[in-house]
Amino acid sequence: MNIIDTKIPELLILEPRVFEDDRGWFMESFNHKSFTTLLNERGFEAPNFVQDNHSSSQKGALRGLHYQLNPFAQAKLVRVVQGRAWDVAVDIRQHSPTFGQWVGIELTATNHRQFWIPAGFAHGFIALEDNTQFLYKTTSYYHKESERTILWNDDSLDINWPVEGLELKLTEKDHQGATFTQAIEIGDTF
Repeated sequence: MNIIDTKIPELLILEPRVFEDDRGWFMESFNHKSFTTLLNERGFEAPNFVQDNHSSSQKGALRGLHYQLNPFAQAKLVRVVQGRAWDVAVDIRQHSPTFGQWVGIELTATNHRQFWIPAGFAHGFIALEDNTQFLYKTTSYYHKESERTILWNDDSLDINWPVEGLELKLTEKDHQGATFTQAIEIGDTF
């Protein structure tokens, strides 16, 4: 597995080894032992995944920026198995040197990349193709009462979403998310 570091040390891009021949391809999408070793080598604690989620999105569907408060905070390992998405993680840990910074990457069915997002980050993505299938493993169960949303287009975060030419599709929850400043002021960060 190839590991790509990002400007935020805790966010990692994983490129699994893919074996291809004239029949198609094979890859190991997750191996607990390898993943634990990978994180431990970087000084991070290995997670215990408890839930897998799968969403299907049409082109222009934007989901996020979502997170859950402690003690229900979720770390996520995300990937796209069909289509294309642009995925974003924002550091919302107030005592972090990268607080308020973000990393965005393109995840596709053909690049097989995975994105490791620890707890303490808000997460969102936009589907760049119809029928984009997005999978993510989480370290905590969904807990509606602790779920929070930061506006995807908050000016203070200045996220460079690739939305030009797309007809955006958002839920009411995502339209009405808090600004980053509001989330900080009401204590909805880490």
